[in-house]
Amino acid sequence: MSQPGPDAWRTQVRQWLATVLEPARAPESAGEAADLAVFHNLPEDEERLLLERCRAYQRARFDAGYQALTLPADKGGAGLTAAHVAAFAEEESAFEVPPATELISVTVRLVAMAVSLFGTAEQLHYHARAFLRTDLLACQLFSEPGAGSDLAALRTRARQADGGEWVIDGQKVWTSGAQFADYGLLLARTDPDVVKQAGITAFLVPMDAPGVEVRPIRQMSGGASFNEVFLSGVRVPDRLRVGRPGQGWEVATTTLAFERTASGSGSRRKGGAFPDVLALARSLGRTSDPLVRQRLADLYVRAALRAATVDRVARTSAAGGRPGPEASLTKLMASDLLTRTGQVAAELMGARISADTGEPGTFAWTQHLLGAPGYRLAGGTDQIQRNLIGERVLKLPPEPRADRAPFSQLPGN
Repeated sequence: MSQPGPDAWRTQVRQWLATVLEPARAPESAGEAADLAVFHNLPEDEERLLLERCRAYQRARFDAGYQALTLPADKGGAGLTAAHVAAFAEEESAFEVPPATELISVTVRLVAMAVSLFGTAEQLHYHARAFLRTDLLACQLFSEPGAGSDLAALRTRARQADGGEWVIDGQKVWTSGAQFADYGLLLARTDPDVVKQAGITAFLVPMDAPGVEVRPIRQMSGGASFNEVFLSGVRVPDRLRVGRPGQGWEVATTTLAFERTASGSGSRRKGGAFPDVLALARSLGRTSDPLVRQRLADLYVRAALRAATVDRVARTSAAGGRPGPEASLTKLMASDLLTRTGQVAAELMGARISADTGEPGTFAWTQHLLGAPGYRLAGGTDQIQRNLIGERVLKLPPEPRADRAPFSQLPGN
């Protein structure tokens, strides 16, 4: 059966969205601005309520056939093109979509996609579908205290015991939503006697398994959306291994490419956007200042360039395939835009940003300023993105590397 064209298809999308969502309200003043926090800073009970709102929408979207649009049909997706993704996002932006938490984004856009691409038939049936529909929630157990930017240096170990079970010991950090997750997509070292990238395997770890301990990390903005996760003798059956033994690095790089694409192109106005800064400038009576107008124009142009780049990358690299290194462009532009957005807001407010004066839409920008630095780290640091762009997009000579020996022979191991 032939696919419907994006233009004709978007009509049915708009009609369906109108049955499940309310029309979007434009922020006409600073007091009506969107959520300005880059990362959620909600109490646990409010976070759970938000999760349920998000899950209700994701389930409705899955049941209507609008989830995982470019994923092939035999993998649980809709089998459509990147043009359909762009059309859906444009139509969705006209409605009040529940703001997706980090855990929802990780579950649907990252873990579900990784399991769909690398999982067994059983995993596709029991896990990938449940992740896409958010019947199950999944966090990402990648980063470690000594393996952040250099993820391949991870030291969490998994050894296969008698009977085929894997026994996992180690520590993960900066895990969004681990306290609410049912599973974690975990990377562990299963062979220390090969080069570091080749000895990693991916697993789906039940977060309620004996030996799993989740400890929240309090952020300087007040919230605790990140966690440390400790794994002590955690036993995982081999049926929860994702991909072949030693294929974990491929699973990781594919997942991170999806993360960079999602980070750069999310529909939620993460941490505020140009319309929020413009509304702030109007409320403060600053739009006639020529220097302010120049700063606003610069921010608008950068936002437009990022949107154009997101669209270009989506149309060329996400049409039914895996995102390539070009996804680093959208991630780098997104983190830069967030930082500049906060800088312009701070310049507009001056001392108002330091204390809550009661003026609507002003002190809320502190959550943006305190969260934006973390976005330069999430999904791979800005420095890592520049390396990827230089080496894999611009084809520049790679940096010298002295870690080509087996992992067990590297210093410190």
